[in-house]
Amino acid sequence: MKVKTIVVGPFQVNCYLYYDETAREGVIIDPGAEEQVIIKAVDKAGFRPLAVLLTHGHADHIAAVAPIMTHYRIPLFAGKGEEVLLADPSLNMSTFVGNPLTAPTPDTLLKDNELVQLGPIELRVLATPGHSPGGICYLDERAGNLFCGDTLFWGSVGRTDFPGCSHEQLIDSIERQLLTLPPGVTCFPGHGPSTTIGGEKTNNPFLSGGHIV
Repeated sequence: MKVKTIVVGPFQVNCYLYYDETAREGVIIDPGAEEQVIIKAVDKAGFRPLAVLLTHGHADHIAAVAPIMTHYRIPLFAGKGEEVLLADPSLNMSTFVGNPLTAPTPDTLLKDNELVQLGPIELRVLATPGHSPGGICYLDERAGNLFCGDTLFWGSVGRTDFPGCSHEQLIDSIERQLLTLPPGVTCFPGHGPSTTIGGEKTNNPFLSGGHIV
């Protein structure tokens, strides 16, 4: 499996292209902005997108969702409960940055532990509320790759000062759903560099193994 990271928008969101180089099929995760940049990268990579996957519905992760869906005529997947944010500029925080926006209603709302099968892509859904009510992560169990959105970062965790957030719930989600994964799993967050479960379990200052804050 191939991971291509495209950093988009003023908030430097990591949009991920995740695809099988042999089958030439894949998915687009969190197209936060700059749809033409994303489309150009997809065309250069030479694969057919099968869906847009969202880790959560905050404005910086959704601005390019509609044009990407329209361009490729593909469906949208998101966590159950996150559809409320996608439809409400005040909840997805776009109102507060002066550019109210919404995203289309998801074609599929995903639940915890659900298996998403899209061509050669097989991803396990891990519900990780806290940064947002319906936030989820996508785990490729075979490849050992985790797309964790704004739940977990290199040396940090997601913000919890937005509507519908909870710091206690976020930490519980991380420690119950993510830190129990094999230490070698590679984490691809919504912002910043990639990391590993083992590295965060040992060194992240917000988590129990990294000298709790």
